[in-house]
Amino acid sequence: MQRQVQVLYAGRVQGVGFRYSTRAVACGYEVAGYVRNLPDGRVELVAEGNEEELQAFLDGIDASHLGSYIRSRTVNWREATGEFKGFEIRF
Repeated sequence: MQRQVQVLYAGRVQGVGFRYSTRAVACGYEVAGYVRNLPDGRVELVAEGNEEELQAFLDGIDASHLGSYIRSRTVNWREATGEFKGFEIRF
């Protein structure tokens, strides 16, 4: 079953290559979506795929060097929309 996950990352997540590294991690998983900086200093990730694959992707982010920049995360699961093709950085 396809799902969508939105994750809001807080911490030192802007100005450290977080979005580019997240996109690189995404290449190792069958996920589609985007990552972008938010005006309040957080980073938003929205991804769709199989729920197990999405969880592995999120675990991969935490296990990478990015984990040291993350102070907290808010995770919201919802139904997939099918609107994404590939994984991109949004500006």
